[in-house]
Amino acid sequence: MKKKPRRTAVKGATYVSDDFVKVGHLGDVAPGRMKRVEICGRRVLLANVNGRFYATADTCTHEDASLSAGSLHGEYVKCPLHGSRFNVCTGQVMEEPAEQNLATYPVRVEGDAVLITLKESSTR
Repeated sequence: MKKKPRRTAVKGATYVSDDFVKVGHLGDVAPGRMKRVEICGRRVLLANVNGRFYATADTCTHEDASLSAGSLHGEYVKCPLHGSRFNVCTGQVMEEPAEQNLATYPVRVEGDAVLITLKESSTR
């Protein structure tokens, strides 16, 4: 029996498997850019670092600021509120005042589709 795709909080997106949800297309986020997507009420930062996609929590662990409103330099995102820096590939804090790493989420590309699962990555 074939499963029906479930609807998600990402406008127009559907689950493509039990864990991954389509959040956009390759052309939606150019290299060196990022955007916030919302999956089932959770804000996720999707970043394109040299053509490779990474997903982390979008909220700074120091204050409740959206990292998507900050700036991306290489693999580092800078919080717009107090300047904390995080590595978007690993979620690791690189500069204070934040002290807690970001949650990271696996990203997969299938054809032109960018997919994210909310199961946190185990490699950080």
